[in-house]
Amino acid sequence: MEKMKKIGLMLTSFILLVNVLFAQSIEEGRKFLNYDRFESAAKVFNDLLTANPNNIDAAYWLGQTYLRNPDNTDTMAAKALYQKTLQANPNAALLIVGMGEVELFEGKLSDARNRFESAINMTKKKELTDVLLAVGRANIDAKSGNATYAVDKLQTAIDKDKKSKNADLYIALGDAYRKLIDGANATVSYQTAISIDPKNALPYFMIGRIYETQGYGQEAIYMKYYNEAIAADPNFAPVYYWLYSYYYERDVNKAREYLNSYVKVADQDSKNCHAEASLLYVSKLYDEAIKKADACITSAPGAKPFPALYALKAYSYNKLGDTSKARQFFEEFFAKVNPDNIGPTDYVTYAQVLLQTPGNSSKAETMVEKAIKLDTVPANKLNYVRDVAKSLYDQERFADAAKWYKKILHLTPQYSPVDLYWAGYSDYRAGNYAGADSVFTLYEQKYPNDMLGWYLGARAKEGIDTAATGLAKPDYEMIIKLADTIQNKQTVKDKLIPAYRFMVAYYYNLKGDAEKALLYNDKILEIEPTDANALTNKTAIKPVTKK
Repeated sequence: MEKMKKIGLMLTSFILLVNVLFAQSIEEGRKFLNYDRFESAAKVFNDLLTANPNNIDAAYWLGQTYLRNPDNTDTMAAKALYQKTLQANPNAALLIVGMGEVELFEGKLSDARNRFESAINMTKKKELTDVLLAVGRANIDAKSGNATYAVDKLQTAIDKDKKSKNADLYIALGDAYRKLIDGANATVSYQTAISIDPKNALPYFMIGRIYETQGYGQEAIYMKYYNEAIAADPNFAPVYYWLYSYYYERDVNKAREYLNSYVKVADQDSKNCHAEASLLYVSKLYDEAIKKADACITSAPGAKPFPALYALKAYSYNKLGDTSKARQFFEEFFAKVNPDNIGPTDYVTYAQVLLQTPGNSSKAETMVEKAIKLDTVPANKLNYVRDVAKSLYDQERFADAAKWYKKILHLTPQYSPVDLYWAGYSDYRAGNYAGADSVFTLYEQKYPNDMLGWYLGARAKEGIDTAATGLAKPDYEMIIKLADTIQNKQTVKDKLIPAYRFMVAYYYNLKGDAEKALLYNDKILEIEPTDANALTNKTAIKPVTKK
């Protein structure tokens, strides 16, 4: 009998040990997931499922690993896993939430909501917090998820679970507010998570991200939080990668330092390899960047290279002037990457590549429109259009450049003299004098005291006035009027002398008024006494005057 008791005790101890190991494994996998170590997380959850194919927690979190990888989101794998596991466990609320999240990714919003509500309603009070948290996360992670709905469910979980002080709830709540672009409430939520779990690096990191989006003048604050994330957990990989990206075009040496720190704590995948190749690109070693990217693609585990490697090749070929290759790899990048990870600069650079070949204007315009829609900074929107316009101007495709420069005039009422100059001058170079004149008329109206606008308008009107009827006279008269307010005429002689020359020709040739012609000719000589043209004209005009 005593022997049986010992066996029973040993069995009980063994079961407890297995339970502890199981709990640690799930927690370990979740930690890897929070650290963006997707391969390590997938291995943990796959090992658990190999041991027990009906392990609901492992199946749910493996599906989350497939869905949360922003670089290789695999909704099909998550869907197949959830469907298979649900067949044996039809009432598993977490798996039902997982399927709902897949449906959000598929755009089936009504079906997803029904699954979420069904999972919540079937869950007992003890497990409800986990289910509500899963519903909240699903609506945060999926682009089509409803962040307001997520806040409601997460707040319900918090209200029901006040005693446990679950930091994950507050982190998710912060993420939901951040999706709603409510930085104040997001920060409060992350701060609460820190008070519960000060060794959790994620909320520090996310507060830093919020301050960074506020732009210039916030660097000391967000860097403080990034450093606090590192201090809280030196193994938290995302902060190192973010800092590598931050310094990428600011300080190559610092970028390399943070990349080295990232590599030490991250999964050894082609994302790391891409970062190393990117440092070659930013160092203007474009051929080397391409070779490194090729090596990264070839050695990528699971035949799933980091999609940005193709973009890196596209950018490098573009810098080398190989438009055909640049276009090829941009298109491969767009085909492989999660669309949410395409940035405005990717679209604009691809547009510039497209415009290197005539016949792609419509597609290029679509790409720039996507960039403008993505970017929340008004100045950036204008710069995207300017970059494309300049690219066309540099190719001496002046008519096309004019069309793009004119887009700026429609994007903002605050267009500058420089914007007006390039929009009109591009038309002028293209021989479209009427188009140039319409732009320069806007210049004159918006900046009436800027002599350059009147000068450009006069030149455009001269281009229109092939019969030499004096169409440009009012513009040149305005130049002379503005010049009369300036004591040192030498500072504006590049515009004033042409205005006087026009008046000489106008009064002598069109009006037969030699006296007035001579008057304006003398004004030229007052500024430039050795002006050969004016001296010749004086010799010709003087005898014709009545004096």
